[in-house]
Amino acid sequence: MSGHSKWANIKRKKGANDAIRGKITTKIGREITIAVRMGGADPTGNMRLKLALSKAKSNNIPKDNIKRAIEKGLGNSESGSYEELMYEGYGPAGTAVMLDILTDNRNRTAADVRHLFSRFGGNLGQDGCVAWMFKKKAIFVVEKEVFDDEDALLEIVLEAGAEDMKDEGDAFEITADPDAYDAIESALAEKGIETASAEITMVPDNTVKLSGADAEKMQNLEDALEENDDVQNVYSNYETED
Repeated sequence: MSGHSKWANIKRKKGANDAIRGKITTKIGREITIAVRMGGADPTGNMRLKLALSKAKSNNIPKDNIKRAIEKGLGNSESGSYEELMYEGYGPAGTAVMLDILTDNRNRTAADVRHLFSRFGGNLGQDGCVAWMFKKKAIFVVEKEVFDDEDALLEIVLEAGAEDMKDEGDAFEITADPDAYDAIESALAEKGIETASAEITMVPDNTVKLSGADAEKMQNLEDALEENDDVQNVYSNYETED
Protein backbone atom coordinates (compact mmCIF):
# COMPACT_ATOMS: atom_id res chain seq x y z
CA MET A 1 0.00 0.00 0.00
CA SER A 2 1.31 3.47 -0.77
CA GLY A 3 0.37 6.52 1.26
CA HIS A 4 -0.20 8.60 -1.86
CA SER A 5 -2.32 6.05 -3.75
CA LYS A 6 -5.93 7.22 -3.94
CA TRP A 7 -7.18 3.65 -4.39
CA ALA A 8 -5.32 2.51 -1.27
CA ASN A 9 -6.90 5.36 0.68
CA ILE A 10 -10.36 4.58 -0.69
CA LYS A 11 -10.10 0.96 0.43
CA ARG A 12 -8.93 2.01 3.89
CA LYS A 13 -11.86 4.40 4.28
CA LYS A 14 -14.34 1.77 3.11
CA GLY A 15 -13.14 -0.39 5.99
CA ALA A 16 -13.27 2.41 8.55
CA ASN A 17 -15.39 2.03 11.67
CA ASP A 18 -18.69 3.87 12.12
CA ALA A 19 -17.17 6.69 14.17
CA ILE A 20 -14.62 7.52 11.48
CA ARG A 21 -17.19 7.20 8.71
CA GLY A 22 -19.39 9.61 10.67
CA LYS A 23 -16.56 12.16 10.62
CA ILE A 24 -16.06 11.64 6.88
CA THR A 25 -19.77 12.32 6.32
CA THR A 26 -19.61 15.50 8.42
CA LYS A 27 -16.53 16.83 6.61
CA ILE A 28 -17.92 16.20 3.15
CA GLY A 29 -21.21 17.81 4.15
CA ARG A 30 -19.31 20.87 5.35
CA GLU A 31 -17.40 21.02 2.06
CA ILE A 32 -20.67 20.87 0.09
CA THR A 33 -22.11 23.68 2.20
CA ILE A 34 -19.07 25.90 1.67
CA ALA A 35 -19.05 25.15 -2.06
CA VAL A 36 -22.71 26.14 -2.41
CA ARG A 37 -22.15 29.24 -0.30
CA MET A 38 -19.30 30.35 -2.57
CA GLY A 39 -20.55 29.34 -6.01
CA GLY A 40 -24.21 28.38 -5.94
CA ALA A 41 -26.04 25.05 -6.03
CA ASP A 42 -25.48 24.22 -9.72
CA PRO A 43 -22.43 21.93 -10.04
CA THR A 44 -22.23 22.68 -13.78
CA GLY A 45 -20.75 26.08 -13.05
CA ASN A 46 -19.28 25.28 -9.65
CA MET A 47 -16.24 22.99 -9.86
CA ARG A 48 -15.78 22.94 -6.11
CA LEU A 49 -19.34 21.67 -5.63
CA LYS A 50 -18.89 19.13 -8.43
CA LEU A 51 -15.82 17.72 -6.67
CA ALA A 52 -17.55 17.67 -3.29
CA LEU A 53 -20.54 15.82 -4.73
CA SER A 54 -18.20 13.33 -6.41
CA LYS A 55 -16.50 12.73 -3.07
CA ALA A 56 -19.91 12.27 -1.43
CA LYS A 57 -20.84 9.68 -4.04
CA SER A 58 -17.60 7.71 -3.66
CA ASN A 59 -18.09 7.65 0.11
CA ASN A 60 -21.75 6.58 -0.14
CA ILE A 61 -23.05 9.67 1.65
CA PRO A 62 -26.88 9.46 1.96
CA LYS A 63 -28.84 11.75 -0.37
CA ASP A 64 -30.65 13.33 2.59
CA ASN A 65 -27.31 14.43 4.06
CA ILE A 66 -26.28 15.95 0.72
CA LYS A 67 -29.60 17.76 0.41
CA ARG A 68 -29.28 19.22 3.93
CA ALA A 69 -25.72 20.38 3.22
CA ILE A 70 -26.85 22.14 0.03
CA GLU A 71 -29.75 23.79 1.87
CA LYS A 72 -27.36 25.04 4.54
CA GLY A 73 -25.25 26.67 1.86
CA LEU A 74 -28.26 28.29 0.23
CA GLY A 75 -29.51 29.44 3.62
CA ASN A 76 -26.35 31.43 4.32
CA SER A 77 -25.90 29.64 7.64
CA GLU A 78 -22.82 28.50 9.56
CA SER A 79 -20.62 28.31 6.46
CA GLY A 80 -19.79 32.00 6.63
CA SER A 81 -17.79 31.57 9.83
CA TYR A 82 -15.28 29.04 8.48
CA GLU A 83 -11.74 29.90 7.41
CA GLU A 84 -9.75 27.88 4.88
CA LEU A 85 -6.06 27.23 5.60
CA MET A 86 -3.23 25.02 4.35
CA TYR A 87 -0.86 23.55 6.96
CA GLU A 88 2.45 21.93 6.12
CA GLY A 89 4.76 19.77 8.19
CA TYR A 90 6.99 16.74 8.49
CA GLY A 91 6.11 13.23 9.60
CA PRO A 92 8.46 10.45 10.76
CA ALA A 93 11.71 10.08 8.78
CA GLY A 94 11.21 13.45 7.11
CA THR A 95 8.04 12.60 5.21
CA ALA A 96 6.16 15.59 3.82
CA VAL A 97 2.59 16.28 4.95
CA MET A 98 0.08 18.86 3.72
CA LEU A 99 -3.34 19.50 5.22
CA ASP A 100 -6.47 21.24 3.93
CA ILE A 101 -8.02 22.96 6.95
CA LEU A 102 -11.55 24.31 7.40
CA THR A 103 -11.93 25.87 10.84
CA ASP A 104 -13.90 28.37 12.88
CA ASN A 105 -10.99 28.78 15.32
CA ARG A 106 -7.49 28.78 13.84
CA ASN A 107 -5.77 28.95 17.25
CA ARG A 108 -7.49 25.79 18.44
CA THR A 109 -6.77 24.00 15.18
CA ALA A 110 -3.09 24.99 15.13
CA ALA A 111 -2.63 23.73 18.70
CA ASP A 112 -4.43 20.45 18.00
CA VAL A 113 -2.51 19.76 14.78
CA ARG A 114 0.84 20.70 16.33
CA HIS A 115 0.14 18.28 19.18
CA LEU A 116 -0.67 15.43 16.76
CA PHE A 117 2.51 15.96 14.76
CA SER A 118 4.59 15.95 17.94
CA ARG A 119 2.82 12.89 19.34
CA PHE A 120 3.71 10.76 16.31
CA GLY A 121 7.28 11.87 15.69
CA GLY A 122 6.75 14.81 13.36
CA ASN A 123 6.49 18.57 13.53
CA LEU A 124 4.32 21.33 12.09
CA GLY A 125 6.34 23.45 9.65
CA GLN A 126 6.27 26.90 8.10
CA ASP A 127 4.24 27.86 5.02
CA GLY A 128 5.98 26.60 1.90
CA CYS A 129 8.23 24.08 3.63
CA VAL A 130 6.87 21.07 1.70
CA ALA A 131 4.36 22.49 -0.80
CA TRP A 132 7.04 22.52 -3.51
CA MET A 133 7.15 18.70 -3.34
CA PHE A 134 3.54 18.36 -4.55
CA LYS A 135 1.59 19.15 -7.70
CA LYS A 136 -2.17 19.53 -8.09
CA LYS A 137 -3.58 16.72 -10.22
CA ALA A 138 -6.93 15.27 -11.25
CA ILE A 139 -7.18 11.63 -10.14
CA PHE A 140 -9.82 9.14 -11.30
CA VAL A 141 -10.15 5.60 -9.96
CA VAL A 142 -11.98 2.91 -11.96
CA GLU A 143 -12.47 -0.47 -10.31
CA LYS A 144 -11.76 -3.49 -12.51
CA GLU A 145 -15.09 -5.06 -11.57
CA VAL A 146 -16.66 -2.05 -13.30
CA PHE A 147 -14.37 -1.98 -16.35
CA ASP A 148 -11.40 -4.31 -16.78
CA ASP A 149 -10.24 -3.66 -20.36
CA GLU A 150 -6.99 -1.81 -19.65
CA ASP A 151 -6.14 -1.02 -23.28
CA ALA A 152 -9.60 0.35 -24.04
CA LEU A 153 -9.68 2.45 -20.87
CA LEU A 154 -6.21 3.82 -21.55
CA GLU A 155 -7.24 4.87 -25.05
CA ILE A 156 -10.38 6.60 -23.76
CA VAL A 157 -8.63 8.64 -21.07
CA LEU A 158 -5.54 9.51 -23.12
CA GLU A 159 -7.74 10.93 -25.88
CA ALA A 160 -9.51 13.00 -23.22
CA GLY A 161 -6.23 14.44 -21.92
CA ALA A 162 -4.96 12.04 -19.23
CA GLU A 163 -1.23 11.98 -18.49
CA ASP A 164 -0.89 8.48 -17.05
CA MET A 165 -2.77 5.39 -15.88
CA LYS A 166 -1.52 2.86 -13.33
CA ASP A 167 -2.69 -0.63 -12.46
CA GLU A 168 -3.36 -0.69 -8.70
CA GLY A 169 -4.30 -4.37 -8.51
CA ASP A 170 -8.08 -4.32 -8.49
CA ALA A 171 -8.46 -0.82 -9.92
CA PHE A 172 -6.95 1.61 -12.43
CA GLU A 173 -5.74 5.01 -11.24
CA ILE A 174 -5.80 7.77 -13.88
CA THR A 175 -3.76 10.96 -13.49
CA ALA A 176 -4.28 14.21 -15.40
CA ASP A 177 -3.81 17.95 -15.27
CA PRO A 178 -6.72 19.55 -13.40
CA ASP A 179 -7.77 21.36 -16.60
CA ALA A 180 -8.57 17.96 -18.16
CA TYR A 181 -10.96 16.95 -15.36
CA ASP A 182 -14.19 17.80 -17.21
CA ALA A 183 -13.09 16.18 -20.46
CA ILE A 184 -12.09 12.91 -18.78
CA GLU A 185 -15.23 12.84 -16.64
CA SER A 186 -17.36 13.32 -19.76
CA ALA A 187 -15.43 10.69 -21.74
CA LEU A 188 -15.91 8.08 -19.01
CA ALA A 189 -19.59 8.95 -18.57
CA GLU A 190 -20.15 8.69 -22.33
CA LYS A 191 -18.85 5.10 -22.23
CA GLY A 192 -20.91 4.30 -19.13
CA ILE A 193 -17.82 3.81 -16.97
CA GLU A 194 -18.45 4.71 -13.32
CA THR A 195 -15.58 5.88 -11.14
CA ALA A 196 -14.91 4.82 -7.57
CA SER A 197 -13.40 8.26 -7.06
CA ALA A 198 -12.88 11.43 -9.10
CA GLU A 199 -11.15 14.41 -7.55
CA ILE A 200 -8.53 17.11 -7.81
CA THR A 201 -5.84 16.48 -5.21
CA MET A 202 -2.18 17.02 -4.33
CA VAL A 203 0.24 14.37 -5.63
CA PRO A 204 3.92 14.15 -4.53
CA ASP A 205 6.68 14.37 -7.13
CA ASN A 206 8.60 11.64 -5.29
CA THR A 207 7.86 9.27 -2.42
CA VAL A 208 9.71 8.25 0.75
CA LYS A 209 9.62 4.53 1.54
CA LEU A 210 8.91 3.73 5.18
CA SER A 211 9.03 0.47 7.09
CA GLY A 212 8.83 -0.79 10.66
CA ALA A 213 8.25 1.76 13.41
CA ASP A 214 8.42 4.75 11.05
CA ALA A 215 5.69 3.30 8.84
CA GLU A 216 3.49 2.61 11.85
CA LYS A 217 4.00 6.11 13.25
CA MET A 218 3.23 7.70 9.89
CA GLN A 219 0.05 5.67 9.47
CA ASN A 220 -1.02 6.58 13.00
CA LEU A 221 -0.28 10.26 12.33
CA GLU A 222 -2.33 10.20 9.14
CA ASP A 223 -5.24 8.47 10.90
CA ALA A 224 -5.14 10.94 13.79
CA LEU A 225 -5.09 13.95 11.46
CA GLU A 226 -8.00 12.59 9.42
CA GLU A 227 -9.99 12.10 12.61
CA ASN A 228 -9.56 15.77 13.53
CA ASP A 229 -12.76 17.67 12.76
CA ASP A 230 -10.96 20.65 11.20
CA VAL A 231 -8.74 18.64 8.82
CA GLN A 232 -10.53 18.18 5.50
CA ASN A 233 -7.77 16.41 3.56
CA VAL A 234 -4.37 14.88 4.30
CA TYR A 235 -1.68 14.66 1.61
CA SER A 236 1.64 12.89 2.12
CA ASN A 237 4.58 11.47 0.19
CA TYR A 238 5.23 8.23 2.07
CA GLU A 239 5.05 4.72 0.69
CA THR A 240 4.91 1.43 2.61
CA GLU A 241 4.49 -2.26 1.95
CA ASP A 242 1.27 -3.98 3.07
